[in-house]
Amino acid sequence: MALDWVREAPAWPNAEFSRFVSAGGLRWHVQVLPAQQPTAAGALLLLHGTGASSHSWRDLAPRLRDRFTVVVPDLPGHGFSQPGGAGRSSLHGMSQALTGLLASLDLAPDCIVGHSAGAAIAAQMCLSEHCTARRMIAINGALLPLRGLAGKLFSPLAKLLSGNRVVPSLFVSLIGDHRRVERMLAATGSNIDPRGQRLYESVIRDRNHVAGALAMMAHWDLYSLEKALPELRAELHLLTGSNDRTVPASQAQRVAQLLPNAHLLSFPGLGHLAHEEQPELFAQAILAIACAAHG
Repeated sequence: MALDWVREAPAWPNAEFSRFVSAGGLRWHVQVLPAQQPTAAGALLLLHGTGASSHSWRDLAPRLRDRFTVVVPDLPGHGFSQPGGAGRSSLHGMSQALTGLLASLDLAPDCIVGHSAGAAIAAQMCLSEHCTARRMIAINGALLPLRGLAGKLFSPLAKLLSGNRVVPSLFVSLIGDHRRVERMLAATGSNIDPRGQRLYESVIRDRNHVAGALAMMAHWDLYSLEKALPELRAELHLLTGSNDRTVPASQAQRVAQLLPNAHLLSFPGLGHLAHEEQPELFAQAILAIACAAHG
């Protein structure tokens, strides 16, 4: 069943902050949570990972708005945002599109927080000369290409699947029921509450959302990002869950070898969706990092 904002809005988390914006050649669904303090420290941009949407930040985003204006977009082709086509599905394409969205909102984030593949987009944005963010936070960041045979097969296979119009519908029919979604989430090493599971079911049952996730994977180039990472100017903080079964914590250690000044922080017992399991814990960590420059 396709996502429909009129139907989903009453139960969608933080829907009161949702708006639809045309920018960068796309129609976006984005949530802007205004800072509650008059002496706000700036803006925070939160970027979800492949196959997720703004719902991934449902409990974390409100905890950050005491000090910051919080910007939570659905990435192109995900959730309620318009698909961007091949050019907008790559790292560069999404980075440029998000830059256009921020310009239309007249916001320049001081800190960008990315989860999983969202961390790769955050890094690509921070590598751009147009980005003013001084800090980047990667939560279980997928910043490096897969190693071995899996890495060699991943992109070609994703491109093959993405190019087949039948695949998204087939995926929805195979994966979209409650028990399979529950098992898929458990396979990440995280324990997600029933509300979170229902929200993942909503997006995974949408053919367009699945097509957007496949397009994102098909046009990902982490080899180029790996080469460029040593040029990252923003202060990098790597937050990892020790029970992450999707992006192992060892990847953050490899990133730290490329960037010796990176800061690592591990959260014992949490999985790939750690920020959804313990939003208060991650809010405290993010605020401590993001507020450091403001005193």
